[in-house]
Amino acid sequence: MSNIQQFQYDNRITRAFGTASFVWGLVGMLVGIIIALQLIYPSLNLGPWLTFGRLRPLHTNAVIFAFVGNGIFMGVYYSLQRLVKARMWNDTLSWVHFWGWQVVILCAAYTLPMGLTTSSEYGELIWPIDILITLVWVVFGVNMFGTILTRRENHLYVAIWFYIATWVTVAVLHIVRSFELPVTFTQSYPLFAGVQDALTQWWYGHNAVAFFLTTPYLGMMYYFLPKAANRPVYSYKLSIIHFWALIFIYIWAGPHHLLYSSMPDWVQSLGTVFSIMLIAPSWGGMLNGLLTLRGAWDRVRQDPVLKFMVVAVTAYGMATFEGPMLSIKSFNAISHFTDWTIAHVHVGALGWNGFLTFGVLYWLWPRMYRTELYSVKLANTHFWIGTLGIVVYAVPLYFAGWTQALMWKEFTPDGTLAWGNFLDTVTQILPMYAMRAVGGTMFFIGTILGVYNLYKTAQKGNFLANEDAQAPARERQLVASDGEHWHRWIERRPMQMLLWSTVLIAIGGIVQIIPMVFIESQVPKISTVKPYTPLELTGRDLYIREGCVGCHSQQIRPFRSETERYGEYSKSGEYIYDRPFLWGSKRTGPDLMREGGKYPDSWHYNHMLDPTTMSPGSIMPAYPHMLEDALDFSDLPAKITALRKLGTPYPRDFEKYAITNAQEQAKKIAANLTSQGIKDQNMDNKEIVAIIAYLQRLGTDIKVQPASEK
Repeated sequence: MSNIQQFQYDNRITRAFGTASFVWGLVGMLVGIIIALQLIYPSLNLGPWLTFGRLRPLHTNAVIFAFVGNGIFMGVYYSLQRLVKARMWNDTLSWVHFWGWQVVILCAAYTLPMGLTTSSEYGELIWPIDILITLVWVVFGVNMFGTILTRRENHLYVAIWFYIATWVTVAVLHIVRSFELPVTFTQSYPLFAGVQDALTQWWYGHNAVAFFLTTPYLGMMYYFLPKAANRPVYSYKLSIIHFWALIFIYIWAGPHHLLYSSMPDWVQSLGTVFSIMLIAPSWGGMLNGLLTLRGAWDRVRQDPVLKFMVVAVTAYGMATFEGPMLSIKSFNAISHFTDWTIAHVHVGALGWNGFLTFGVLYWLWPRMYRTELYSVKLANTHFWIGTLGIVVYAVPLYFAGWTQALMWKEFTPDGTLAWGNFLDTVTQILPMYAMRAVGGTMFFIGTILGVYNLYKTAQKGNFLANEDAQAPARERQLVASDGEHWHRWIERRPMQMLLWSTVLIAIGGIVQIIPMVFIESQVPKISTVKPYTPLELTGRDLYIREGCVGCHSQQIRPFRSETERYGEYSKSGEYIYDRPFLWGSKRTGPDLMREGGKYPDSWHYNHMLDPTTMSPGSIMPAYPHMLEDALDFSDLPAKITALRKLGTPYPRDFEKYAITNAQEQAKKIAANLTSQGIKDQNMDNKEIVAIIAYLQRLGTDIKVQPASEK
């Protein structure tokens, strides 16, 4: 036994990430409650920094990257050390990773309410923060692979496969989505425009859910669920199929977010086919988790840790059934742009990610503090309040989504829209929004109870910072042994696991994105579509700053109900100068694709000042600051130069007189406002004229000839 080596596991880094997870979880959930209440009480939109449009991305980023992100690192740092029988490769890198990630979160918490955003869903952070994320992720990867390569255990357990795939895929997604040209320190334009940008975004956005919210948590499930149940994983072979099928198929499914859009049909069809296929590996993983508990159901009824984990895995199964279902066009025609999607997402986020995080925390804390959980009764209370909170949150939103879709599509016997006023479809679902806020508050209260329970557990225990361990030195096994399962060979080779994971996740992205970028016929141009004027470009940036894309779409689908309500359906060629694309994914307000010319300038002025004056009962925030804040044209020349480099056909040297051009257009809009009864002074120098210029431009490049003139 002379080859037995003594070493220590590092629990401090696990505790740090665990603490950060539940602290940021409270912050992210509180912001979620605030924006839920803002949809019921618009008066809660306080000032320019605390409006729904600016707080919504703060909520999603805080929950995904702060709460869940820190939860991932907590689980990885704890389980990886024990699976490979080695301390983390470098303690300094561990802490650089921890503090670097917290700095990223703090930067997001500052920039997003300030309106500094790219508007890309799940990728809203500006380019300097993108670079910081890249550096921190590299530190994490170096530390993780350094630990794996210096391991004492030959074989890599299934959880580590998911950790490896997570690291490489998130790296690829983040780098490709961050192809952008910086304009200023706080603004950039994406390399791709319009339809190409939409495809890249949802290739990234869907797979950010797949490889940040799913695969690392599956790795945690494969480690912590058997540990908590004290039982082996149900099926080794099923875990192999689950892993390789999941990482290959998942990457293709992004276009199901763009069904019935201006995206070419072949891309939409690929997204649908692979999304439906995805149910097989997803449910394979769910069943592998639940069947691990065979014979342990008596313990499940008594152990709050297992209760949380069972509901988490069940929620994963529900979400991964519903996702493929919503990828079928007939279902997507109903669900898209409605609150059905919001309910679906939160079943996964609250049930799968939230509950598995709580289960792991409840299992870890007593072990690291060498004590019993402070209160099993309190943990059970947390479980039931949280479970009811999920139900009370999701069920009303399902009804809200179905109500929206049915009202949007309903026609009278005379062939006219039954609910021609979009606002009628909003006011109808306000009680359901109120129930959503109640459910979210219940979940938040449960989380507070959980944090208190963990705090009291730590208080009564004695933290074990460095946990003594021993294991034999690794004897490298280069060839397969007789009778050994073939997959054992690759499990001994982490770099080959990394290589093959990279190959599999790259195929889907290459097949979908490359043709869209390099084959010009995929996005037919329309001769009447022209670049935005400098003032319209400024207004578009203000639209992005205020987060208007969170409530308004700019994509009219080819349905009779939508063309009757909004106008001609959207064409891919209309978006060739849109950087970033602004199709949106939710209609809390009407689509704006054909907004230009529908109302006089004064209507938009009054609507931004107080939406209820133009639309009684509106839940849209007011934007009085846009009537007061002066226009800033200082970056216009740099914007024009950057866009020309990216292919926008502005005239040569246009940047030299872009500001003058913008000022002239601003004066015309100000004159229109004056002639329409608006008496404010110096309006040509206020942000309101730029946002009006942008809104009045939307859809005007294509003039549809009335039927009577054809």
